[in-house]
Amino acid sequence: MIDRSVLSTSNKKNDSLIGSAGLVSGATTFSRILGLIREQVMAYFFGAGMATDAFVAAFRIPNLLRDMFAEGALSAAFVPVFKEKAVKESTQEAFSLANVVISAVLIVVGLIVLLGIVAAPAIVYIMAHGFTDSPDKFDLTVGLSRVMMVYLLLVSLSALVMGMLNSFGRFGIPALSPAMFNLGTVLTVFCLYHYFNQPAYTLAIGVIVGGVGQVAVQLPSLLRIGYRFHFRLSFLDEGLKRVVRLLTPMIVGLSAGRVNILVSTLLASFLMEGAISYLNYAYRLMHFPLGVFAVALGTVALPKASELVARGEHDKLGRTFEEAIGANLFVVVPSAVFLAVMGRDVIELIYQWGAFSAVSSERTALALLHYSYGLIGFAAVRVTVPFFYAFKDSRKPMIASIISVAINLILYYPMIRLLDFAGLAAATSIAGLVNFILLLRWLPALGIDISMARVGLKTFRMLVAAAAAFYISRLMPYQFAFDPATLPGRIVQLVVPLLFAALLYLLFCFILRVREVGLLKRFFVRK
Repeated sequence: MIDRSVLSTSNKKNDSLIGSAGLVSGATTFSRILGLIREQVMAYFFGAGMATDAFVAAFRIPNLLRDMFAEGALSAAFVPVFKEKAVKESTQEAFSLANVVISAVLIVVGLIVLLGIVAAPAIVYIMAHGFTDSPDKFDLTVGLSRVMMVYLLLVSLSALVMGMLNSFGRFGIPALSPAMFNLGTVLTVFCLYHYFNQPAYTLAIGVIVGGVGQVAVQLPSLLRIGYRFHFRLSFLDEGLKRVVRLLTPMIVGLSAGRVNILVSTLLASFLMEGAISYLNYAYRLMHFPLGVFAVALGTVALPKASELVARGEHDKLGRTFEEAIGANLFVVVPSAVFLAVMGRDVIELIYQWGAFSAVSSERTALALLHYSYGLIGFAAVRVTVPFFYAFKDSRKPMIASIISVAINLILYYPMIRLLDFAGLAAATSIAGLVNFILLLRWLPALGIDISMARVGLKTFRMLVAAAAAFYISRLMPYQFAFDPATLPGRIVQLVVPLLFAALLYLLFCFILRVREVGLLKRFFVRK
């Protein structure tokens, strides 16, 4: 029996993929701005040296597990099963499944956290072996990783709560929850920096404070939909088994993808001092448009596609995918061109203060240049994969991920020889594009009517429009009234050409008949 209250709530809250994505995008933009402030605070207080290298390497450990078990695989495996329960059975059956899954996560992830704390020296030895040449750096990385390991449990709970709320068409508050993480980190550094002999520990404590905030901010919304948690551990529960069956290939695929990060960190630890930090700062900037637009669309697409599959409305999936990938590319393509052309200006405005030098800006900009062309692939994968998961097909994304990782590993050595530390970014970008192409080729096998040629032509038109817009924009003399060494000068140098390029991009897209121009209002204004 179908619970009509669930369906009506979902339909009212999620009547438009683009409208809902606009809501998530707005919330995510706020979160990403706080994330950039967090990076600014980190750059100001710690620069690009031993402390930041240690923190970045240490955070990679719980972050890796988070991507695999929490925000990545766990939520992607949970939402389709939870949504199907709500649509085909009842709200209470869906809540019962949630109780079983949350109880299992508390036990299993809790044990993983304890194991990670005990095994931290061995994990750091493997992930950042180059740090063994500096005992102080190695010990600091171990200490930071032990503190931050608890974040894995917090973010696992946050991801499950987010999945439940998204399934009910509640997207705004869950999308704001990462802002609590960034806010917690920033406030902790400001409040505790001067109270530690090793101030880097304030970053680690901030991660835990932020994780608590990430869960807490969603609890009122969870209570409003009628959910009450009751510990119910049953590893034989059929719903839990289905989640685990979906989860296993997802973990393999995501584990393969995270091998890129592990190997990148390992190789960067043998390169110049600050290499890990340069790559990290660049990666964070690249993730701003990725998180604001691609993740927003992917977040909305998973419950939407899962509902269409549960209802048997497969004919609507092709249109839904075309709408999602088109809106995604329309924003991400010019973002990639912007980061490639004006990345140095962005870095100088955001990071080049305090301990962060002009040399650090130059090297971070080089890494960002080579991450920029991978942004299109990374973003497109975020939107495409949920359609496989909606069909409970986690095998093909796993295979695509493994193939892209293999290509990445093959490219690392020649790219490092050619581009030094920036070669790690270049190899990752190429692998990301390959991942998307593979998924796009396999998508029609699900019964989703799409055309690679149509997507390719759309992308090419957007690239032409964006390249022309930023080329013309850069020719204009914006800095004549301001000193580019000052804050106003840096802002003018970045914001004015960006706004001019955005207007030109819209004009050129209109001339080239890119239909997504008409979706712009729908993307930013929720129906």
